[in-house]
Amino acid sequence: MQVEVTYIEMRSQPTKVFPPPRDGLRIVQIKSPTVAEYRRLYTAVGTDWHWLSRRKMSDENLAKIIADPGNEIHVLLVDDVEAGFVELDRRNPPEIEITQFGLTPAFIGQGLGAWFLQWSIDKAWSYSPTRLWLHTCTLDHPRALPNYLRAGFAIYKEEIIERDL
Repeated sequence: MQVEVTYIEMRSQPTKVFPPPRDGLRIVQIKSPTVAEYRRLYTAVGTDWHWLSRRKMSDENLAKIIADPGNEIHVLLVDDVEAGFVELDRRNPPEIEITQFGLTPAFIGQGLGAWFLQWSIDKAWSYSPTRLWLHTCTLDHPRALPNYLRAGFAIYKEEIIERDL
């Protein structure tokens, strides 16, 4: 299957402020999750969008990444229920990549995405990178790219790739 991949970046911190869309929101960092814990979260958020990269990765390789102190995993909780997560890869300073970002299906459409994305952007910029970047594709939620662009990211590269589902 052909998939369009869009690479986007941010070279300076935006000044947008998003108030929380509701009460009961909390974000917690999971330090050194187990592979099983990570895969459960990754699957809960990414299954509908055909996330494959970490599913295809060996447990050994995945364990090295998620245990690295330069790789951060933050979970959005709504009334103490996991609603999504963001993964910030700080292993290649001075850049930071948002390697994973998303909500579980039950929480999509409740106004949480823009707020959680802005929280993620602010968290990344708290490390003073020179660039924050990520990529998305046509398999992602239809509002993903527009939300990223509205948050202040700019497209720097697009390509068509062949991808298995």
